[in-house]
Amino acid sequence: MKPSNGWRLVVATEGLPIPEPLREDYAEWSWRSVSRWPGAFDTYRLEGPSGRVRFAKLAAPTAYPSLPGEAERTRWAIEHLPVPGVVASGSGLDVDWMVTEGLAGRDGVHDRWSTDHARLVRALARGLRTFHSVAVDACPFSFSLDAALEHVQRRVEAGVVVSQDDFHEEHRHLTPHGALDRLLTERPIDEDLVVCHGDYCAPNILLEGWEPVGFVDLGEVGVADRWWDLAVATWSVGWNFGEGLEDLFLEEYGVAMDVERCSYYRLLYDLVS
Repeated sequence: MKPSNGWRLVVATEGLPIPEPLREDYAEWSWRSVSRWPGAFDTYRLEGPSGRVRFAKLAAPTAYPSLPGEAERTRWAIEHLPVPGVVASGSGLDVDWMVTEGLAGRDGVHDRWSTDHARLVRALARGLRTFHSVAVDACPFSFSLDAALEHVQRRVEAGVVVSQDDFHEEHRHLTPHGALDRLLTERPIDEDLVVCHGDYCAPNILLEGWEPVGFVDLGEVGVADRWWDLAVATWSVGWNFGEGLEDLFLEEYGVAMDVERCSYYRLLYDLVS
């Protein structure tokens, strides 16, 4: 979809249907598609006549993580962290939806930060340390291994996990059942529980002045082992900025690499969604 020229509602000709409440409430706003996961998620940037910015996220009712769950987690998180305010959310037969306020800052893969990846990686690590500082007792959501393994077992048994589509290259030699068996047999004996983001990668972190100022895409927030985030965060550093910066991220965060936990939680990540 191309950005609009002027103030008009863009009707999706691809992807998920735009719910009637959004059509009515944002008829005078411009809509620009900013991300799309075909058949699962669509996100639009909305700009009003006054220049106010909001984001509309649509999701299929069967999508994971669920959008109603993300709305609930975002409403909770705003009491503890810099996250978007939820303006409205709802569900229909064909689509769930949520509208959030825009936040200041630019995401971690914006060209603004390309001049100094080491400085950026340190900032991202400080952001994760801030996220993990939220009191565990304050969080009503859990993704401890009991919950996580129950979730992935349901997905594998339902046949919705496809190695070639869902797994990163390092795991594609495994079948879904083989990957699940490995998670069950190699489960860590304990968990270092913190409040986790659940998908802590550079595009989901907003920065301003080389400091983290906001967190988005909160559908998997929950109490879990800190390596649930650290494994994905260090993976993201490699994907987005090249090899060699993982150790810098961990140094700034304040932990040493735990190869076994990192490997375990990366495999879990591939099975979760």
